[in-house]
Amino acid sequence: MKAIVFNQYGTPDVLKLANVPAPTPKDDQVLIRVFAASVNSADYRLLSGLIPRLMGFGLLRPKDKIMGADIAGRIEAVGKNITRFKPGDEVFGDIATGFGGFAEYVCARESILVKKPANLTFEQAAAVPMAAVTALQGLRKGGVQPGNRVAIVGASGGVGTFMVQIAKSFGVEVTAISSTKKMEGLRALGADHVIDYTREDFTRSGQHYDLILAVNGYRPLADYRRALTPQGTYVMVGGEGKQIFEAMVNGPLVSRRGGQTVTNLTAAPNADDLSFVKDLIEAGKVTPVIDRTYPLENTAEAVRYVGGARAAGKVIIQIQENP
Repeated sequence: MKAIVFNQYGTPDVLKLANVPAPTPKDDQVLIRVFAASVNSADYRLLSGLIPRLMGFGLLRPKDKIMGADIAGRIEAVGKNITRFKPGDEVFGDIATGFGGFAEYVCARESILVKKPANLTFEQAAAVPMAAVTALQGLRKGGVQPGNRVAIVGASGGVGTFMVQIAKSFGVEVTAISSTKKMEGLRALGADHVIDYTREDFTRSGQHYDLILAVNGYRPLADYRRALTPQGTYVMVGGEGKQIFEAMVNGPLVSRRGGQTVTNLTAAPNADDLSFVKDLIEAGKVTPVIDRTYPLENTAEAVRYVGGARAAGKVIIQIQENP
């Protein structure tokens, strides 16, 4: 089968198209013919080597040679212990526990897969798993309640576009913060208010929020706290290392004092959460936003684009065409 492999850490240039043996499913796995996958910022970070080495992905070289967590495809074969799926079922999911999505075939445990939404193409379905589940878990971590005023910083990215829509399905007032050219798209997703961070500092507007979700690069924690209500919550969903460190170290200190809560999210694949999002999609309340699509052989370019934080929505890899 064709796959994108990497045998060393580095820039996206280390990603190469190669012919490799197709996998064989174990007793608790299914074999999926992959039609589409999506690129996440986690793929770009995995290339860097620093954090992956600390997390056991391989000290000198990566253990898993094929990246890609979000996939959508059709089941070709099943292991003998499989009970939920059969060959021919169309599925999608986040296979980050083993990766391997940037390939024509991949094996995955049935427990992390969900049947593909009937109203989505494979490309649209591949956009959903990691980003949408991260968005949902971030909102839940923040204790979102109907009527809350919620600010989403970095709202136009893969996670942010899902977060805006899922938040609106919970009955909250959403303020989306992003750059100038992405304002109209966020209004179309249902955001009640949009703020162009290049022209206005939302933390100094005098508006206070019950929940702020940060899916962006870096901003001092003190800025976010200034824009929270006295009992408000800040959730660091994604960003640069400094932002992550600040939330992890200072968050508990702030939260112990009472009043405001500062926390960070470590998102994890969850089939129940993905099923929840699937229901919202089939009900017409959530729609994947796709920035652009690349063929498999141009995966390196796609990963570089996502790493530059320029995407408005998700970036998709078309692995092979659906016959």
